[in-house]
Amino acid sequence: MPEPPTLVRRGRLLRIGAAVAVLVGLVGYVVYVFGGKAAPRCQVVSGNGDGASYEFEVEQAANAATVAAVGTSRGMPERAITIALATALQESGLRNIGHGDRDSLGLFQQRPSQGWGNEKQIMDPAYSAARFYAHLNDVPGYSRLPLTVAAQRVQRSGYPQAYAKHEPDAALLAAALTGRAPATLTCEGRTADEPGDPAKLRAALARDFGRDVAPRGGRGRTLTVPVNATAGSAEGGAGQRGWELAHWAVAQASALGIERVTYGGSEWSAGDPGKEWRKPGKAGATGTDGQRSGGATGSDAVRIVMGQ
Repeated sequence: MPEPPTLVRRGRLLRIGAAVAVLVGLVGYVVYVFGGKAAPRCQVVSGNGDGASYEFEVEQAANAATVAAVGTSRGMPERAITIALATALQESGLRNIGHGDRDSLGLFQQRPSQGWGNEKQIMDPAYSAARFYAHLNDVPGYSRLPLTVAAQRVQRSGYPQAYAKHEPDAALLAAALTGRAPATLTCEGRTADEPGDPAKLRAALARDFGRDVAPRGGRGRTLTVPVNATAGSAEGGAGQRGWELAHWAVAQASALGIERVTYGGSEWSAGDPGKEWRKPGKAGATGTDGQRSGGATGSDAVRIVMGQ
């Protein structure tokens, strides 16, 4: 027997009300977390001038920067970084998730039961990236293989062809995050809820690049990371290494409370709103350390200003 029209309408109204309540809750969460502003995003553009670009979230940018830094610090070529980033995009969307198929975890959905490490280790992006590269390096001729084949020989996925769709975006990210394509990665800055902590920056650099990459303290909350004193990138010299470090800092800016990054005569600022690299000092801006940004570093060091 059909329900009375009044009951049907009431049920429909209840469903609509529930959907509205969920939507209001999500909006409230965004407002609470981001202080009424949309979540900041990042963008990488092609260094070839062909108009290609990829937009993604700051969480994804921070994880991508870690994956790339761990790879170059192990002497892996840009092709390996592309394979790793495409794999993480497919497996987790470059998010460090604590769940997956069976006991799969983390950026690469690695399984403790299959010998990838324990849960705590796998949930460390630097550790999981290092394990991925170690397995990839054991694949004969991986750099000459199609990306799907190379990734599949590490991952043993049930859907190996799925990696292919991420290759263009991963290639853009790899070119920027290895430093080969200068000034191509930017993020919309957001004022941190807490002051930037130089100790956390030092720890993050050591985690991703190794302890040889050690920033020097400057005036106020300014630190400089020497470029010539670090090991060069796998396929480039000091200039490429400098842009790798600079892009890494921009990608980690929201997580670490970084306000400004300067390298090679160009500057990214969180308050700018961080959508492009500019020549510093043109607007006569002063940083949080009270110094004119026009006196920025050249190509011998990356200058990082922490937020206050």
